[in-house]
Amino acid sequence: MKDYQNKVNKLDKDIECDVLIIGGGITGLTTAYHLMNKNLKVVIVEKNQIGCGATSKSTAKITYLQELIYSKLKDKALPYLKYQLQAINILKYIIEKENIDCDLEQVESFVYDNNKENLIKEKEILESFKIKVNMNENSISVNDTYVFHPIKYLLKLKEILLKNNIEIYEKTNVIKIHDLVYTDKYKIKAKKIILACHYPFFLFPLLIPIHCYLERSYLCSVKNVTNKKISSITSKIPTISIRYYKDNLIYLNGSHKITDNYNENKNFNNLIKEASIYGDIEYIWSNHDIITTDHLPIIGKLKNNLLIGTGYNTWGMTNGTIAGKILSDIILYDKEYELFSPKRNLIFRINNINNLLSTSKTLIENKLIPNKKWNSKNVIFTKINNDNVGIYIDKDNKKHIVYNKCPHLKCNLLFNDVELTWDCPCHGSRFDIDGNCIMGPSCYNITYKKQ
Repeated sequence: MKDYQNKVNKLDKDIECDVLIIGGGITGLTTAYHLMNKNLKVVIVEKNQIGCGATSKSTAKITYLQELIYSKLKDKALPYLKYQLQAINILKYIIEKENIDCDLEQVESFVYDNNKENLIKEKEILESFKIKVNMNENSISVNDTYVFHPIKYLLKLKEILLKNNIEIYEKTNVIKIHDLVYTDKYKIKAKKIILACHYPFFLFPLLIPIHCYLERSYLCSVKNVTNKKISSITSKIPTISIRYYKDNLIYLNGSHKITDNYNENKNFNNLIKEASIYGDIEYIWSNHDIITTDHLPIIGKLKNNLLIGTGYNTWGMTNGTIAGKILSDIILYDKEYELFSPKRNLIFRINNINNLLSTSKTLIENKLIPNKKWNSKNVIFTKINNDNVGIYIDKDNKKHIVYNKCPHLKCNLLFNDVELTWDCPCHGSRFDIDGNCIMGPSCYNITYKKQ
């Protein structure tokens, strides 16, 4: 029997297809699932491996109770809620139909806020939509929400897609979209292209850096705890978010714009200090979320042949799932979904100006002061042959040298002493210690080549 889950194919030739999906996370695979057996040649390309991007680093909550979002959305609250409920039903349907063992578990979801009036307002909005909401001392909660293991889910979807003649190419990096799609070595001709790659790697026409910003969060897994079968989140930044997985507690805190709070040592130390009260910490990691100025995801057509799903505002499991349904409906039936349309008016908002100013400030600040006082003595920013470089000296005294400039929009990089990565503080690109790109929007490595 073929091992479809662990099978990794890298693109090794020029190809043609009807639909090309760039990105192998929950959006890309869900879209492909809905396009399966529709007389279309569908191809997925993934820069790394299936599920190893933002999907794998999330808390993986399947919930429509998302902080106090319905109070913010006002007249768009009901249509947004309907999409969230639809996404939950889609996930449950696929898991049941395909018999996917992904540890799906029903839990009670809580939102905490010290201002009771805020909670009462959110409760009243949801109740006007016929949702049963529990009122607690400093929180509201609902019972019909879930958690699961997103990687188990995606690996099973990968297996199903491969069995149904969807072509999947991993370790395949797309670097440019023009009339053709260009990877490092090969070209793909596609009638329709779907960007399901978290953060788009181009500036136009969407102008993501202006009407979105990136939020960074810090997570850990605490082992040997009692599963209380709940998930919870606070309504204000700095966010605290928890869920349980078997006998582990997944704990998130310290969310902030990536253009602020560069000191990763301090940020991870705060995480460890807070989470340690629950038990022994087993793993730590960080994640990025794309936050839109109007709190709604961006899903739909950019051009006639170019579609996108992004900007999930920390709720990627439901928004990524509904994006897969919407994007496939656009391909199959040419439907329009105005609520999430990329062409809606996102540009002329005060938050867009703030996003631009904070990114510009970060770009200038890190060019003027590349060496940070909190970096260890093993991190050096300097010049070699007039090239700005960063140098990390590992425990074996080996030097890892990279170009100190993100290929995306030329921001200077920071070194993350905890995760041992070179990080772009403007738009979130990340590189390993040798300069290999592990997270976009950059499409290129920054490995230093000696002259």
